[in-house]
Amino acid sequence: MSLENVLVEELKDLYNAESQLVKALPKMAKGATNPDLKSLITDHLQETKGHVERLKQIFEQLGKRPTGKVCRGMEGLVEEGKEQLESEEEGAVKDVGIAGAALRVEHYEIAGYTATIAIAKSLGQEEIVALLTETLNEEHVASKKVQAQAESSMEVASSESEEDESEEAPALRAKGVGKHPTKRASR
Repeated sequence: MSLENVLVEELKDLYNAESQLVKALPKMAKGATNPDLKSLITDHLQETKGHVERLKQIFEQLGKRPTGKVCRGMEGLVEEGKEQLESEEEGAVKDVGIAGAALRVEHYEIAGYTATIAIAKSLGQEEIVALLTETLNEEHVASKKVQAQAESSMEVASSESEEDESEEAPALRAKGVGKHPTKRASR
């Protein structure tokens, strides 16, 4: 297999990964409870559609078709995101899980674009490098936004958890839960 073929295969992988996200992101947005997280995911959906269009443009330049490959890595990440959506967690805790799944997706995409850019550079495909770099930069920004949102959701989840514990504590103490055994004096 030539390096040109490897480039095309990597591009097909990215194309399929982005196409899977176009289908998965609306479900993630719907499952999020925090309006900021919903908005972040919805905005990234629009950006992802742009990534698909850029990849189509690259395939046109290469005279190739973008189909024919399934990105198994993204399939797994989408499945993990689905598990988060189906979890019994609620509120900010669920949002933390959704943000975690989104962050894994962003890092996977960053790795894919970084590798593909390196191949395109080695082949002297500067126009393709420029298009892929534009997408890579957007993925880095999205990753930072998701990370910030995850941290915000974790703070909310922590405070909700503390409130739940403080409400449960008197009832648990009445049942003898959480009491420390008395220490016996040494003889």
